[in-house]
Amino acid sequence: MSSPLDRLFIARNSRTLRASSYDRSGGNGDNIQIKPGQTAVLADIRGAGVIRHIWFTFPTDDPMIRRKLVLKMYWDGEENPSVNVPVGDFFGQGWGMKYNWMSLPLSAAPRDGSALNSYFPMPFAKSARIEILNESDKEMGAFYYYIDYELFASDKALYEAYGIAGDGKDVHLAYFHAWWNRELTQPSPDSGGYENEWACLGPWAQNPSDKDNYLLIDAEGFGHVVGVNLFIESPTPMWYGEGDDMWRIDGEKWPGSLHGTGTEDFFNTSWCPDEVYMHPYYGYAHVPKVFGWMGRTHAYRFLLEDPIRFSKSIRGSIEHGHANVLTLDLSSVTYWYQTEPHKVMPPLQPVELRAKNMPEIGVIEVHRWRHAWREAMLAKRREKGEPTDAPLWGNERDEE
Repeated sequence: MSSPLDRLFIARNSRTLRASSYDRSGGNGDNIQIKPGQTAVLADIRGAGVIRHIWFTFPTDDPMIRRKLVLKMYWDGEENPSVNVPVGDFFGQGWGMKYNWMSLPLSAAPRDGSALNSYFPMPFAKSARIEILNESDKEMGAFYYYIDYELFASDKALYEAYGIAGDGKDVHLAYFHAWWNRELTQPSPDSGGYENEWACLGPWAQNPSDKDNYLLIDAEGFGHVVGVNLFIESPTPMWYGEGDDMWRIDGEKWPGSLHGTGTEDFFNTSWCPDEVYMHPYYGYAHVPKVFGWMGRTHAYRFLLEDPIRFSKSIRGSIEHGHANVLTLDLSSVTYWYQTEPHKVMPPLQPVELRAKNMPEIGVIEVHRWRHAWREAMLAKRREKGEPTDAPLWGNERDEE
């Protein structure tokens, strides 16, 4: 296993540069302002190089600003962005929330997760442009940033420094990409159309395909997947994670080359985890602490030592519950490298939907469910002519 420390003694001919929001007058107003609807160009770099580090912070009173600001990245003059992701989700903060977390390539640091960092290397042969689009209805009054990068004398010097194969015409330079997705899932009709997790409402369902799975990536080209941030909001205390991850590479049919055994298994944990645990490569950065697994869970895995490689195409997905039986609000960012051109990504969810979370379910709602269940049980007893004065605890079953 390699380490960044292994490369510290290697000197090479490149320049270290930075694009930042520093006050050009020499004062302390080290930020920029971004008006509603405005796209701010944070970096517009010419030449061959590698983005090494990105740091953002932005004080605001808008609780959903992390979903309303969109990060866009373009490499080598391309028309369609290789990255088009809400800022918070890109850096590993879901639901517009702000919280501390850490991994090797991404982190949100104190104070209270307000400092967003990326250490993903992002190479380019001719140019790089990084933008922020403000889709809120308020001015972003103080946006602070660093974009640290190294620049080489030529694209050939870049290729030689990193041992990239090619003769200048067919160079296998893999560019950084990221895609955000979100879906409010529903129980699959093929699995009965109801939320029969753990076979609690009937026989186990079967799912011999990936057609109703939640989509993590659908890309075309030559490259490798290096990470997934998955944000799960569950309206039930039932364990949400019986869903398998499935990866079909280069057009292969289901079940594909890589087929998993459960959601937490893909994220390198086990047995329905409900605790925060952060490893450099994987973990659970946010978990609910109210009632079972009801609420918001952030799971992540970075495939830095074991990337998922593809030569022509890749489709990665995950079931929402075993056999896709659960209603979940799922969102994700998948990170990968590939040669250009890339398949044009679907447009982002409109901001008015993107910045709206499902209402959180609390103890009162659970009590109302209990009341509705009690009323249904009493109605069945009346229908059968049975006594209705016996207490109902909450887990009785109708034997019919």
